[in-house]
Amino acid sequence: TYNKREMISKVIIVHGGELAQDVAEQIVRKQPEATTSSVTVSTRRADERPKTLLDLGSDTLLCLVLQTIENGEPTEDGGACVRFFKRKTHAPDLLVDKFHYAVLGLGDSNLLLDRQTTTAKDCNQVSQALDARLSALGGQRYCELGLADERTGLTEVEPWIAAFWESVCEKESA
Repeated sequence: TYNKREMISKVIIVHGGELAQDVAEQIVRKQPEATTSSVTVSTRRADERPKTLLDLGSDTLLCLVLQTIENGEPTEDGGACVRFFKRKTHAPDLLVDKFHYAVLGLGDSNLLLDRQTTTAKDCNQVSQALDARLSALGGQRYCELGLADERTGLTEVEPWIAAFWESVCEKESA
């Protein structure tokens, strides 16, 4: 269940990794014209002072696009954001009444030993862990966690972007 009661006026796409930046730009390009007058969209790097994300209110949809690289680790710039939210000192209600969030993970099952039976789910540990952590901190998930695999051409990205914008449009017309 996704809480969409709040009107979204800002979408901030946070990207961690070179591929994630390309996908973030793709999300911006795919913004439906129906939302351009009411929703401002911006992008920022994941290592750009992650603590400032806590200043975002419930009218903001934070879209986190993060890569998982070798050994289930985030990219260097993605790691700053991931480590910030993983801090054990955060209160369990840290994100209550803050931004809504959506997470899209980009992995590459070519990096795994058993490539024949692996899927996008197996190579996106960073985004799966972050999605679960944001929820545990009281965050409001706005749409389904997206998981994409470079080995299969990131075929999961386009449908996720379409569903992401559809969820924003649904709220706009509600």
